Amino acid sequence: MERRIGTVSRGVRGPIIRKGDDLAKIVVESVVEAAKSENLEFRDRDVVAVTESVVARSQGNYASIDDIAEDVKNKLGGGTIGVIFPILSRNRFAICLKGIAKGAKKVVLMLSYPSDEVGNTLVSLDKIDEAHVNPYSDVLTLEEYRRLFGENKHEFTGVDYVEYYGNLIKEQGAEVEIIFANQAKTILNYTDHVLTCDIHTRKRTKRILLENGAKVVCGLDDILTAPVNGSGYNEKYGLLGSNKSTENEIKLFPRDCKGLVLDIQKQLLDITGKHVEVMVYGDGAFKDPQGKIWELADPVVSPAFTDGLIGTPNELKLKYLADNDFKDLSGEALKEAISDSIRKKEANLVGNMASQGTTPRQLTDLIGSLCDLTSGSGDKGTPIIWIQGYFDNYTN
Repeated sequence: MERRIGTVSRGVRGPIIRKGDDLAKIVVESVVEAAKSENLEFRDRDVVAVTESVVARSQGNYASIDDIAEDVKNKLGGGTIGVIFPILSRNRFAICLKGIAKGAKKVVLMLSYPSDEVGNTLVSLDKIDEAHVNPYSDVLTLEEYRRLFGENKHEFTGVDYVEYYGNLIKEQGAEVEIIFANQAKTILNYTDHVLTCDIHTRKRTKRILLENGAKVVCGLDDILTAPVNGSGYNEKYGLLGSNKSTENEIKLFPRDCKGLVLDIQKQLLDITGKHVEVMVYGDGAFKDPQGKIWELADPVVSPAFTDGLIGTPNELKLKYLADNDFKDLSGEALKEAISDSIRKKEANLVGNMASQGTTPRQLTDLIGSLCDLTSGSGDKGTPIIWIQGYFDNYTN
């Protein structure tokens, strides 16, 4: 009988992970037990994914605000520091900001507006228009911002991040000055020691600052790239991808994950006889149409994956074939013609009109986004995702 189900994404429950746990063994056992409990069979090119959070937890990859403060002070001098383009997030940045402020005498906090890099809104575009403000060129002081726009609480969290971040800095014993601007070089009117906190535009921002006379420039990816007093670290991403653990501690993005995914892949092959692809996933790469938030606050969707997940989809658009190449066919004749086109498709469809409208993204970004949506970020308790049929097409 013809298989009627295509792609299926399942959240797999696992135990609470602690530092030092054998995560590869736990993931394999969890998926194998899930298969037994649901009478499911493994197939070649299934995908098993595990969230970065439990990977970092098993590694014990944590750091305190004191660790952050010491590294910031050593790298940026401990005087007046410009902290520019942070995202507005209690989970992602607030605890980092505590550590940064603790490592400085004064923080000049420069916030992008009307929203941060990932879409969290400080002030609406309508209010910007009404005030005749040009966010590309205009620099606002805190007083000007309040006079023009008043208090603006985040739609979902109810937090006034301007006030919240200002108070966090003062609580750590540092002076604070808050400005609003979108040109990186603006901060150089206040200080030439700068910590740029943007995620996906950080390389450009660093270049602009250095070209315009900054003496010291660091990104979040330059802080905690090595242990401080035995802390966790990430040699590639530093503080990028970190999350709040406690009020005084963060969990860093996991490191050295390639060995983990290969280990899981080998164990599953030994047990099931099937070649399963494996990845570690973090934030999905998608945008919320209501809150306008782009989900991707991690530096990448996937820090590690097996080689079978390298590349982009190579797919034909079925509706294009149906409406163009085979517009005069229907029923079984149409089905067979489309199936034959799929079987004979080129290995690289770039530029082929029949592939227009297919998603031109990396497989790891697409699959990681599916995983993130499946596992959620709350109390589902499914840090492992098992995907079947992702690489199927109409002919399978």
